[in-house]
Amino acid sequence: MSEILVLYYSHRGSVRALAQHIARGIESVDGTTARLRTVPRVSAVCTASAPEIPTDGAPYVEAADLEECVGLALGSPTRFGNMAAPMKYFWDGTAAQWSAAALAGKPASVFTSTASAHGGQESTLLSMMLPLLHHGMLLVGLPYSEAALSSTRSGGTPYGASHVAGAEGNPALSDEERELAFAQGRRLAAIAMKLGAR
Repeated sequence: MSEILVLYYSHRGSVRALAQHIARGIESVDGTTARLRTVPRVSAVCTASAPEIPTDGAPYVEAADLEECVGLALGSPTRFGNMAAPMKYFWDGTAAQWSAAALAGKPASVFTSTASAHGGQESTLLSMMLPLLHHGMLLVGLPYSEAALSSTRSGGTPYGASHVAGAEGNPALSDEERELAFAQGRRLAAIAMKLGAR
């Protein structure tokens, strides 16, 4: 089985919900499976540390996860139009993988969640693409051939799946958001399998 890494950081559960639907889409493609991983929170307090194993959700990502995957779906909540600090901190520490070209030529996609429809979804997705481009990854978006992309009144962009959580941070996805996350995972896996066949 070819594994696709679904790497995310989720504060209130919305990004985790998207990750789970992307994973289902990945696993709908024969020969692929999803490897769900997360990153620890960061703290301004120098003595603070996260437990070695998260109390719930996916395990923390390791270098081997990047090296062993045939593709990557990357998710983060929006922080002022940018990826959240824990995800940025993780990517800032991947110079060894960049130097070894561990991700070069592999397909990747991105996903996010915001409190409002105009809370910076697209700029956050673009910010997550930058380290992936530096790593030589091939970016996979959501085409408008996905009908839900044209009809959604909640999340969803051609840059990647998204969710509008509202001011209260509701992690429940709309039908369109679930459909688009699944489609993104399916498309990423299908492309990864095609690239691996070469």
